[in-house]
Formats: sequence, C-alpha cells, structure tokens
Amino acid sequence: MGKRYAFGPYVFDAASTMLLRDAVPISASHRGLAVLHALLRANGDVVIKSELMEAGWPGIIVEESNLSVQIAALRKLLGRAPGGGEWIAAIPRIGYRFAGNITREEGLARPQAVEPSDAGRRPSLAVLPFANLSDDPAQEYFADGIAEDIIAALSRYRWFFVSARNSSFAFKGKTVDVKAVARDLDVRYVLEGSVRKSGRQMRIAARLSDARNALQLWADRYDVELGDFFALQDTIAEQVAGAIEPELLKTESALAARRRRSGNVNAWDLVYQGTWLFHHVTRDTHQRARQLFRQARGLDPELPEASLWLTRVNAGIVAYGWTSHAADDLQEGENAALDAVRSDERNPYAHYSLAIISVYSGPLDRAIQAAHKALELSPSFALGHLVLGLALLSARGGQEAVGPLQHGLRLNPYDPQNFVWYNALALARLFAGEARKGCEAAVSALKIRPNWRPTLETLICCHAALGDWQASRAYVEQLAKMEPSTADVFEPVRRGDPRRAQEMAALLKKAGVQRSSWH
Repeated sequence: MGKRYAFGPYVFDAASTMLLRDAVPISASHRGLAVLHALLRANGDVVIKSELMEAGWPGIIVEESNLSVQIAALRKLLGRAPGGGEWIAAIPRIGYRFAGNITREEGLARPQAVEPSDAGRRPSLAVLPFANLSDDPAQEYFADGIAEDIIAALSRYRWFFVSARNSSFAFKGKTVDVKAVARDLDVRYVLEGSVRKSGRQMRIAARLSDARNALQLWADRYDVELGDFFALQDTIAEQVAGAIEPELLKTESALAARRRRSGNVNAWDLVYQGTWLFHHVTRDTHQRARQLFRQARGLDPELPEASLWLTRVNAGIVAYGWTSHAADDLQEGENAALDAVRSDERNPYAHYSLAIISVYSGPLDRAIQAAHKALELSPSFALGHLVLGLALLSARGGQEAVGPLQHGLRLNPYDPQNFVWYNALALARLFAGEARKGCEAAVSALKIRPNWRPTLETLICCHAALGDWQASRAYVEQLAKMEPSTADVFEPVRRGDPRRAQEMAALLKKAGVQRSSWH
C-alpha cells in the first residue's frame, strides 16, 4: 500500500501521484508533484535544493531556476496555510521545508466517485501471468517469460503506468475477474493471455480489457514454430506490446473526447482530447487538436506529452499542406520537441517527435539519430520504426528504408495515417528497383484513403517503371478528375536527392501527367 499525506484540506497519494482537495483531484504538473512528494516525505525537515532537483528531474541537469518555478507554482496552487503562512518555507541558500502539519496515512481507500482518467492520472495497466494450456508443465516458464517480457516492453512507454511484475503475478494460477484485479491493483486495463503447445507449433493468445466494464478492447493470437524460446519470447512480446499501445491511446482519446467537464481542467484531458481529433486526419481536426495541445502546454509546460503532441500535429499540418506559415509551424514544433526531450529524455515519443519534425525542418541526420534513440528506449515502438524509414528514405534512398517501414507497419497495422507510411514503403520499393512490390504497397495505401493524390502518383510511377501503361492509365484518368493537392508529405524525399524527384517527374510525364508534386 502506498502512503498518503494529509495536510489541511489536501491529501497527496504517493502511489498514484495524485493531489486531492476535499477528496476532489486537482491538476498539477508531474514535476511539481514530485517536488511536493519529496518535501512531504521529509516530514518537516529541510530538503536541500539538489535533492529536490533530483526528485523533480531525475538524471537530468537543469538550472536552479526550474526548481524556483515549480515551488512558486505549488505555492499558488495550495494557497495559504491555516494561519496565513506558506505551506512551503524557503531556507535561504540551502533549500525548502514543508511548514504545515502533516498526517501520514497507510493504504486508505481512494475516493470511489472519481474515475482514474477523470482524475488527471495516467492510464494504468496490469499484465497477468499467461496461462499454460499445454500438457507439458515444462512450458510454464515460457508462458511466464512472455508475460514478463510484455511488462518490460510496455513499461518503456511513458504515458501510462504498468503494474509491477510481483503485483500482477500474485494472481498466477487463480481464476480471476478483471474487475476484481483492477480494483486490487488499482489499474484501468488488464491484459490476459495463454500459451498452448501442440507438437512443433505454439499458439499465443492475448486480450486487453477495460476493467471498468469488462469490455474487451483488443484480442489477437500468434501461431509460431518452436525454436529458440528466448527469441520467440522477444518476438511475441514486441508484437503484443506494439499492438496494445495504440489501442490504449485510441481508447483514452475517445474517453476524453466524450467528457465535457467544467471547473478544474487538467492538461492530460486536453492532450487526450487532442489526440482523438488528431487521428481523424483532416485540416479542421488537426487545427483544433493543435489548440488543445497548446492549452495543455500552457497549463503544464513540464508535461512532455503536451509538447510532443504539439510537435506531431505541427509536422502533420506542414506535411499535408494545411498551413500558410510553414516556417513558423516547423519552428514551434521543433521548440516543443526539444522541450519534450528535455522534460523526459527516456520518453520514446519525445524522440519520435524530434525525429518527425526534423524530417521536415532538417537536418535529416538528426531525424535518423532521434529515431534510433526512440527505438533504443522502446524497440516495439511502431512509430519509431516508421519515422526511421521515412528519414532513411529521404536521406539515403530506398533499400535501407524498406526494413524499418515494413516492421513499423507490421507492429501497428491499423494506424489512421498508414496511408502515408504505405506510400513511403511504395516509394522505397520503387527506388530500390522493386516496382512491382511498390505497386502492392501503394494499393495498401489506397485502400485506406482512396482519393489521396500522392498515392495515385506513386502507383502511376510504379506501373510506368514496369512499362505497364495500360494499368497506369486508369490512375491517370482518376488523377485528372481531382483538384490539385496541397499535400507535400514527400518533400523531404525530393529535397534529400533531387535526382529521384526528376526520375519521378519523368515517369509521370511519360504516363501523361503534366503537373504533380514531383514536377
């Protein structure tokens, strides 16, 4: 059980990093809450500045002024203590101490009327031990290994919490109800699974549930040939983690979009509402999402998710041609990405945001390095593989880009923006001399967004490269009926090697297309 610190009308719950006033959660920056926790833990003793900075910015070297900003924000948030004094007293040249009376409580029940996501908390997940359905008891360790690897893989994502292995494995061998598990472990989502061996084949099944209503959100199964158990564990864990993370994001975003709360608005809610809009991929929803991310960043400048999503949406607005101020949007996106990395350098999304904005603002070497860092932090991060592929496609051509793009699409086959990533894969195949496979990838893109001009142009070029003019003619006719597009998603590819743009323009002209983004 985690500690709870009560002072005045406030309670700070250390386990959930939640601050409540009169049992109602209130919004505060995660760094401010970390500093507050360090002060409360000291029980009135002085905490030197270096210790407070390590609590708020673990492993990061920052200016002392950052601590002063957080202390000022906490004082403003908490108001005056009984008697009119400050809750947090400054000790000149040394540090700070919590000056109010503190009551420590152990394991008290949390307010039941407040849902976790409504409280501004990060989503939480428990991975239960996978059941061994094989006749061979020796497969037990393999089932346990998969669950442990999935916990490790999911823990690398920084925007949600994963229950520790020892907590979730307490349910091993028991018949469980997901609602009971969620209540006992204080989580919102539960992942269950099973392993069944038959001869040389093994089937791994997994399902993700929203424990609040026992609704199944996602399920899949993986049939694999027996081989190196450790390699199999890694592969399955990567695939399951890569599939679950987008599902969690989609669910949380939809919940936030349905909430229309008054009073205390927190930055997390704004971020989730923005992500819901972002994934509609239209000019209007991108613009509205950007406003929400800007508001979230204003409420909590230290929340990395507010900054990295602002970067993502700005990159999209520029790439799709939905701006008349591209340079300003790119600069805002780059500044936000650097802030996200500074706020949480272990967050793979932060490094992804720096990678995607760098693809469009340059330099491409920085984009490649940031993508590699994202994958170093989370190998199952689909977007990390995809942005690495796009950066490599822009900087070095097709062959190196194929592997990362394929891997990212395999990990996350249902992303609403996969029409862009499939198109990038089609171009990579075309530039690598594999025009027929380029056609296959472009058709996959067209299935997601049938009327996107860049995909039609890519298909025409692939068929032209094969000398299949009859197949290209239908796409040329379809293109002729469409309005000119402002989308310039592949401008970095043209910029990276102008010869490729010339080759694409020549193929399009030969097929009868006079004007395109490649001319």
